[in-house]
Amino acid sequence: MSTNTDGTDLTVETVLVPVDGGDEALTAAEYGVAVARRYDAAVHALYVLGEETVRAVESGAADDDAVAEEIDAVLSTLTTLGEEADVPVSTASAYGFSTRRKRVHPGSVVLDAAEEVDADFLVVPREHEHGDVLEKAAGYVLQYASQPVLSV
Repeated sequence: MSTNTDGTDLTVETVLVPVDGGDEALTAAEYGVAVARRYDAAVHALYVLGEETVRAVESGAADDDAVAEEIDAVLSTLTTLGEEADVPVSTASAYGFSTRRKRVHPGSVVLDAAEEVDADFLVVPREHEHGDVLEKAAGYVLQYASQPVLSV
């Protein structure tokens, strides 16, 4: 436990890290694992699918097995990262966009997941070369999250 700048204690039990296949997301995950290790907490890694992938999956143009393999590979890497640091890692995936529902946005998906897993701390990649899904999520999360957020 640490003390916040306002004098209150900061307790962290779950750190949420949204990821995709990019190096920036892996860096964010490394920070997330470090924060979790510091607070004796767990990490929840959320693979957020970008708009292009979601459109391809929903239209049937994507190879569902290939998409699943990519997600599994990334989340497996994060699970291993956690194991090496003796930090428990749980994983999930979610569409960051929807062609059917207007209110689905990468940032809202991350914040919904944070609420669902009762996350106390969020780590988001600020800049992203792999795609714009996590970049869009970062700005939204920084603006609307009720939890502390580390943007890396």
